[in-house]
Amino acid sequence: MFPREKGQKGFTLIEILIVVVIVAILAAISVPIYVEYVRSARAADAQATIGAVWNAAQVFAQDLGRSPGSVEEMEQQGYLTIQEATRIQWTFQLVGDPITSIMATSTARMRGGEGKTVTYNTLDGTFSGYGFPVEDEGTGGAIGTQ
Repeated sequence: MFPREKGQKGFTLIEILIVVVIVAILAAISVPIYVEYVRSARAADAQATIGAVWNAAQVFAQDLGRSPGSVEEMEQQGYLTIQEATRIQWTFQLVGDPITSIMATSTARMRGGEGKTVTYNTLDGTFSGYGFPVEDEGTGGAIGTQ
């Protein structure tokens, strides 16, 4: 571009602008990926607990011949224990009799915000909701399958 005088060191304004544009492009690509990663990591706790709830509900039904009425009933009868760290961030609800889905709803103590839901469909074994990409609907993880 412009000739430099002898002994002059440093970068030109154009060189610096090119680097700034490259960094901005990389940030625009990586930030959404990172945000989705954080969401799925926060939802992983609910997903793991839903798996434990579903397994406990199946044992409960096998032992007593009926579906449990609530997560609390399974805890009271010793079929399930939910860690306190999970309990303060998520609430769990059984839907249907027999159970057709299990819902986890985030509380105000969850860093991702209150009211986020993760749902496990017991009929087809898939997860949906918070932490699962919308465009991949129906490809959520299944419990007990590889």
